[in-house]
Amino acid sequence: MLVHNGTPNSRHLYGPHLRDAADRGLRLICYDRPGYGGSSPRPGRSVADCADDVRAICAELGIDRLVTWGISGGGPHALACAALLPDLVTAAASVGSMAPLNGDGLDYFAGMSQENVDEISLYLTDEAAVRALVDEAYEGRKSASSDDLARAMASVLPPVDAAVLTGEFAEFMASAQQDGLSQGSQGWWDDYCFINRWGFDVADISIPVLVMHGRQDMFVPFGHGEWLAARIPGAEARLLDDDGHLTVYVTRAPEVNAWLSDRL
Repeated sequence: MLVHNGTPNSRHLYGPHLRDAADRGLRLICYDRPGYGGSSPRPGRSVADCADDVRAICAELGIDRLVTWGISGGGPHALACAALLPDLVTAAASVGSMAPLNGDGLDYFAGMSQENVDEISLYLTDEAAVRALVDEAYEGRKSASSDDLARAMASVLPPVDAAVLTGEFAEFMASAQQDGLSQGSQGWWDDYCFINRWGFDVADISIPVLVMHGRQDMFVPFGHGEWLAARIPGAEARLLDDDGHLTVYVTRAPEVNAWLSDRL
């Protein structure tokens, strides 16, 4: 089972998720997207480009069959693998994933925190200004403690998410981001491909897909999950009234593991 982590992040996996997977007899793996951690940058990449990386990783590890899921910024990458690697990937899950900016009938910004609305709107008109913002944010995040991270994310987290960004999980998030940003901000900047450089159509997905999204999500609005569930052929939707952006990752991963393991 290959996991695509969120933005910005690295290849590291949360301990309870690893233990849950092991209990199910699953081998959980992850990798640094280009520019994160130990991966060379690939400026200008699209979401779809990850399919070649996943195929190469699987070839190196001798894997000829796998399932995959992605959280947040990793969600579109999991869906790319579902669309472009049907000979390799047997099922995929999108967890708190954004939908594409140009999605037909999608009100992209509805329900999104104002901070993210402002940043993405600026990205569409002045990329250089947003790159400067990313570089500034990188300086604050590259060595951020768990408390620093909680403060930085406070404006985009509803109470249900703020409640879980503590203790072991907060420490994991801070450590994983520090490693992901260890070589600079390029990986974070290139991950903005999830806004409008997908390079594939979710309507082309032919394998089983689970779409999971929390209604309380202020980071990636609930409407994105609804849109993906409606546009991906045959998708199973778990649209959760009481969850946010982080809770679907922290507490719902065992459900995702179970759903995917049944489809290996």
